[in-house]
Amino acid sequence: MAGYRSASSSSAAGAGGAAVFAMRVLLLLTLLPLALAAFAFALQWRGGMRDPTGTVWPADTQRFPGMENSPLGSSSSSTGGRGSYFAVSSASASSAAADCAEILGRSASSHGISLYRGWSFDTDTAITPKICITGSTSASLHQILPWLYYHKVIGVSHFILFVEGEAAKPAVTSVLESIRGVKIIYRTKELKEQQDRSRIWNETWLSGFFYKPCNYELFVKQSLNMEMAIVMAREAGMDWIIHLDTDELIHPAGAREYSLRRLLLDVPDNVDMVIFPNYESSVERDDIKDPFTEVSMFKKNYDHLPKDTYFGLYKEATRGNPNYFLTYGNGKSAARVQEHMRPNGAHRWHNYMKSPNEIKLEEAAILHYTYTKFSDLTSRRDRCGCKPTKEDVKRCFILEFDRLAFIIASTATEQEMRNWYREHVVWTDKDTNLKLLRKGVLTRIYAPMVNLDLKIE
Repeated sequence: MAGYRSASSSSAAGAGGAAVFAMRVLLLLTLLPLALAAFAFALQWRGGMRDPTGTVWPADTQRFPGMENSPLGSSSSSTGGRGSYFAVSSASASSAAADCAEILGRSASSHGISLYRGWSFDTDTAITPKICITGSTSASLHQILPWLYYHKVIGVSHFILFVEGEAAKPAVTSVLESIRGVKIIYRTKELKEQQDRSRIWNETWLSGFFYKPCNYELFVKQSLNMEMAIVMAREAGMDWIIHLDTDELIHPAGAREYSLRRLLLDVPDNVDMVIFPNYESSVERDDIKDPFTEVSMFKKNYDHLPKDTYFGLYKEATRGNPNYFLTYGNGKSAARVQEHMRPNGAHRWHNYMKSPNEIKLEEAAILHYTYTKFSDLTSRRDRCGCKPTKEDVKRCFILEFDRLAFIIASTATEQEMRNWYREHVVWTDKDTNLKLLRKGVLTRIYAPMVNLDLKIE
């Protein structure tokens, strides 16, 4: 019996010791996180740790002409831009917050725009190459903002935008002018007088477009604006300049990363101009509202297709339209910013002193979102006063499809217009789509959707 009691006592003692050990371990696991949290709080309270989001923007926010007239007010100090939508200069933090709230509220309610998370892009002046995009636009804020955001994501640091129409309204420009790296130029009387003295008016290469309405007038205006943008880009220390419309996105395929900066950094030093062949949007519905996030199918440029594929499938690819592409097919270009540069139309750059050394990219492209919305038919009609006749439209439009679309939009009923749009623009035949996708004439590109997926709906 004595042996039995002794064994029982030992077992009880062992069990009690294990319980005490387990309680100590649990206590340690509970106290350790609390101690670490207290230590971290003490360091932060004493200023021993830096918040990396506070160093995103430099203290000296660059100022542009026109900021004095912005609802944001004038100032000389930066808010710090800590992951915010704006990089705003303000005389005081409280007034900046009030002004931003006013602009955001007014813009969101009047335009239905989506706001983007954290425009905290790297603005280190040592980063190269420095890339500038210039363009002439009358688009709405709803179209311009995602366009800006996408190109900032892929490495564009500066934008020179010549605005008129909807884009020149205070509710739009007050937002655009508050974004770091965006310079707005209004089409004022002074600007027009300055451009009237441009040497471009003496150039024979553009003379066939002078003093004609609609698209011809736009082409000349774009060339004049590009000429001014070259000077501004040089003064800003830019390395590359690209002329782009707000319905076009750069697709830097072929680079080691999805980055335009990386793509241009790998271009040989002796190259003056890089050609981006254009891909054209191929919409699959007639109710597209937001092309950049709803369209993923594109028709590839013939420069990126084998000749036998292009010619062999030409009929199926054009679907009865006048040309392979609905609109232009000669791509866009990026040029090194240097002396004696001049525009060579809206798609190329040239030099008064030499013939530029150019290369054409084999994978990168310009994604052209043309006629992606049914309303694009009427918008073109409403901004041009030509008569809807076969003869008069030649005076107004350069491209044959634009001429046909203008006549339809001016003479047909709503239902007739929609039927025409579905027949000539919308890719509704899934079997044809699949065939052309397999042959490489059509391709799927999802990168813009991914990059713009940061929207706050």
